[in-house]
Amino acid sequence: MRSNAIIIIVVLFNFTFSQNANLKEKSISAIKIEEAPEIDGKVIGDPVWEKIKPITGFTQQTPDEGKSSKEKTFVRLAFDKDNLYLSAICFTNQPENIIINDTRRDSPLDDMDSFIFILDTFNDNQNGYAFGTNAAGIEYDAQITKGGENISRIGRFSSGAGGAFNINWDGSWTVKTQINDMGWSSEFKIPFKTLRYKSKRMQEWGINFQRVNASIQEVSHWSLINRQFTVNRLISAGTLNNISPPISQNIKFIPYYLAQRNSFSDDDLKRNDLNSDGGFDGKISIGSGLNLDLTYNTDFAQAEADEQQINLDRFSLFFPEKRAFFLENAGLFSVGDNSFGGSEVSMFFSRRIGIDEDGNQAPINGGARLTGNIANMRVGLLNMSTKAVGDNPSSEYQILRLKKELPNRSHIGAIVTNLVKLSNEKYSNEVIGLDAKWGIGEISQIDGYTAVSKTPFLDRNKAYAFRLQASSTGKKFSNAFSYTEIGEDFNPEMGFLKRSGGYRKWSGRIFTRLRPENSLGILELRPHINYDGYWKLDGFHQTGKLHVDNHLEFRSGYEIHTGVNFKKEGLTENFEIFPSKNIIVPKSTYDHVEAQIYYTTPPTYKLSFSVMNYIGGFFGGERVSSSPRLKIRLGDNFNSEFSYNYNNVKLPGGNFNTYLTRSRLTYSFNPKMYVQALIQYNNQTNESFINWRFILQRTAASGLYLVYNQMEDYDGILTTRNNTLILKYSHLFDF
Repeated sequence: MRSNAIIIIVVLFNFTFSQNANLKEKSISAIKIEEAPEIDGKVIGDPVWEKIKPITGFTQQTPDEGKSSKEKTFVRLAFDKDNLYLSAICFTNQPENIIINDTRRDSPLDDMDSFIFILDTFNDNQNGYAFGTNAAGIEYDAQITKGGENISRIGRFSSGAGGAFNINWDGSWTVKTQINDMGWSSEFKIPFKTLRYKSKRMQEWGINFQRVNASIQEVSHWSLINRQFTVNRLISAGTLNNISPPISQNIKFIPYYLAQRNSFSDDDLKRNDLNSDGGFDGKISIGSGLNLDLTYNTDFAQAEADEQQINLDRFSLFFPEKRAFFLENAGLFSVGDNSFGGSEVSMFFSRRIGIDEDGNQAPINGGARLTGNIANMRVGLLNMSTKAVGDNPSSEYQILRLKKELPNRSHIGAIVTNLVKLSNEKYSNEVIGLDAKWGIGEISQIDGYTAVSKTPFLDRNKAYAFRLQASSTGKKFSNAFSYTEIGEDFNPEMGFLKRSGGYRKWSGRIFTRLRPENSLGILELRPHINYDGYWKLDGFHQTGKLHVDNHLEFRSGYEIHTGVNFKKEGLTENFEIFPSKNIIVPKSTYDHVEAQIYYTTPPTYKLSFSVMNYIGGFFGGERVSSSPRLKIRLGDNFNSEFSYNYNNVKLPGGNFNTYLTRSRLTYSFNPKMYVQALIQYNNQTNESFINWRFILQRTAASGLYLVYNQMEDYDGILTTRNNTLILKYSHLFDF
């Protein structure tokens, strides 16, 4: 079976390999300066910038791919012994139409006037940084891994959790902006100690620039980016020559103090607790390419609460990581699948550290992480320990990751994870994995992994996993074909496994992007077809889904997606789908057809709306599902988002409705101070959640945080209430 899978994928790949891309190369030279520009957002009239020739010649990606940008953008770049400086002037004939949708750090910049540049500091087309801002002067930064290959304009990716783009990385740097009669301008100051790069005197870096001109729905780049990719694709970047950064030596110490009040009440108990705590994080640069992170009595009080999910299936839900310590360099530790439909297998999932299976926190004693480059090898080491809580023993978490970057977007790597539970009887779980990617041309690749686990009382001969995928991402056609096999006893306890018990999976995807000329205001048509099929190791067909869809995107920003799903679900045992009503789905095989339609207005509007609807067969009955989402922007400071997920399910065993309401409210006083509330109610669990946060940031890694969390459990009436009020202050000492 395995050999047949490999043969079929390679044959299918011959089709994808026939595609190619000719990327336009651009280069610039870095200018060394003795006097630094004043970082105030005012570029015109600054004597430092006036001496430097501007970088121009931006090309549209959308709406008119390949044509010159409709309005000019001037970029200038310089450096001194400590910092990289960049300025951008975004000219516009109508500055009154400049759109500012958000003023929080790391807000998405694709739906407002914005400027982004990327740096490939190792010039390896694999690892880099993104820095950006909008006209309000927000700080937007991210780490890019895996070449930015898994990011597309319409793709789904896991930011900071193993995907190719980690928006949760926060560096120490400065940006200022200014709006004037000619448009808006920005100035960036990036300390070299914020970056990692080679230890050599004269270097070449990859670089690219992106401007979003939101009022005319235009995205343009300096070095051409084809329609299927974002600016984060490092191989499409131009070259920055003659840059000579110093050998970086930097120590950062970030202590925190926390005061907390917790109130709990139910039918039998009422309790109020008041306590305080403290700890610290530390960062030590070892040369220019290696970084040591230290943490003691780790706390994540300022992290946003999880978004609740409705589960109408019998498989594990995936909740993304939101804790900053684990998100930095997350892409390096990622081994598994990061497919279009979301992660199903991962050798390391950081939420296993400090959070139990029920979502409760297990206090972290501390730990260390070493990441960076040694002898042209990407290296990652992590060691964390947690305290015992209730039935959960204290535990040690250890990871070793090695990754050798090779030419043309290729790599080979290895990962070892070890979980030790320090109970009376010492328990350990180990995983050893290998992964590789072979880049073919500029748009095609073959990648995969293999892994084995070792767990007491489980058969090691059945504790294996492997995956092989061939993919190509062309301008008009994108294709991917893969085969995955998971052994019955494969058990990555420090990772994530959506389906347990062993299975084989076949997947295929053919995706097209067509841009008709002057046709009824249509910008792009994206007809595509996906198939995912799961079989148990004994041959039983567990799940099958054939998805046929077309995305219709208009130049105005409106989109309509229409699709049909042909679904199969095979149950080998009864499945309790709605426990509160004791509704059972009997074991059987179910074949159904389901229609879906998605509609969205332009996200640049002050009031925007989207909705996804499903209707069709469901486990022998019917389901009607609707998920509307409304966004309201008042001025430049207030943003709100309201969503509702509703399912009306009629089954032979009974009928039920599920609904999940979510409200997200944000008021920003300025880019470093804002208030945010996340309010949710899930009728499947009969629980309501409130997460309220006031954040005053001094730097990217420190500031004042006031957090209020409330959870209420209902069973017809309120039965349990848990309230927590937290005040936390952290301070950055940068040596």
